[in-house]
Amino acid sequence: MKNNMKFNLFKILIAGVFVTSNFSAQTSVIEKIKKNPKAPFSYAELSVKEGGQWEGNKYVGGTFKNVQELTLPSEHTDHSYDIRYEGIGLENNQIGYRLYLDWRNATDIFGKKVNTLVLPEVGQDGFESYHHDAPWGQDILNSGRTIGIGSYGRYDEQNDFVETFKIVKNTAVKIVNEKDQSYATIDYKGWKTWGDAVDLQSRLTIFNKDRFVKVDLNLNTAFSGLCTGIVAIKNIPFKQGISKNKKWGYIATYGQQTLAKKEDNLGMAVFYPLEIFDKYVKTKSTHTVVFKKTKSVSYYFLGAWSQEPNGLTTEEAFYQDLDKKLDILDKNNQL
Repeated sequence: MKNNMKFNLFKILIAGVFVTSNFSAQTSVIEKIKKNPKAPFSYAELSVKEGGQWEGNKYVGGTFKNVQELTLPSEHTDHSYDIRYEGIGLENNQIGYRLYLDWRNATDIFGKKVNTLVLPEVGQDGFESYHHDAPWGQDILNSGRTIGIGSYGRYDEQNDFVETFKIVKNTAVKIVNEKDQSYATIDYKGWKTWGDAVDLQSRLTIFNKDRFVKVDLNLNTAFSGLCTGIVAIKNIPFKQGISKNKKWGYIATYGQQTLAKKEDNLGMAVFYPLEIFDKYVKTKSTHTVVFKKTKSVSYYFLGAWSQEPNGLTTEEAFYQDLDKKLDILDKNNQL
C-alpha cells in the first residue's frame, strides 16, 4: 500500500512538472521575444478560458490561459467565447494570422502597424476589440463564410461550393515554438463531407522572416477535391502566375479589400505545386485551387498589408515580390 501511495504521488509530481514546464515554455517564448523586441521572431499561440463554465454552446466566466495543446470540447462552435480570438495564432515581425478552430476553419489576417509581438495581448480586453483600429493594427480580412486566405476544405463540384468542417468526430491541436519557426498541428478525426469520413492532419508553420505560412496536409487515405484558396472580394482583380520551369503557380488578388480604412490596400496569394494541381475554380465567394486526388500536399499563403511598416505599398511591389518567390520555389521547391 505504501509503495502504491509513493508511486501515485510520484505520478502526480511528474504531472505537475509537465504542466508547469508547458506553461513555462510558453511564457519563456514571450519573455524572450520581449527582451529583444525588434529582433526577427516567430510565434504561435493558443489561449483557452479556464475557471468558468459551459452554458449550452457558450463559455461563461473564466480567464484566458495559454496552452500547448487542446482537444476541442463537444460544446465548442463559432462564438463560444472559450478560445481567445477563436483559434490558433501565428505571428512574426511583419504579420499575424489566425485559424478559426470551429466548423468555419477559415484563416484570417491580423494586419500589424508595428514590428513587435502583439498576439499575447489581442482579445484580452474584449472579444470584439481586435476588429477595430488600434496602435498595433487590427483584424483586416472579412472572410465571411469562406476559407479566408490559404485555409483548406473540399470542393463540392455538384454544388460549386467549398465544404469546410461541419462534421468532425474529434479535433486536437498542438502548438510548438522553435528557434526559427513556430507552428500548429491540427488533427481532424472523422472529417465527413460526402462519402466516407477521413482523418486529416494539417501543419501551419510561420517563420522568423517574410509574411508567408507553409501548410502541410496529410490524409489517411487518398482524397479527391482537397482545395485551398482566397476569399473573392467584389471588384478586386485576380491574377495567376506560373514559374519558368512550370513547377509552381500562384493565385493572387490586390486592392482595397480590407476592414480598415477605404483607401487601404491588401495583397493576398497562395503558391501551389503544379504537379498536384487539378484546376482553378471561381465559386461565388472563393478563388479556389483544387488538387488532384491525393494523400498529401504542401503549399504556401501570404498577405501583405499597405500599412505594414516598410511593407509593400503598391500593386507593382506586391507582384514583384510574388515573382521573386515563384523563382525561389522553382529552384528550391521551398521558400
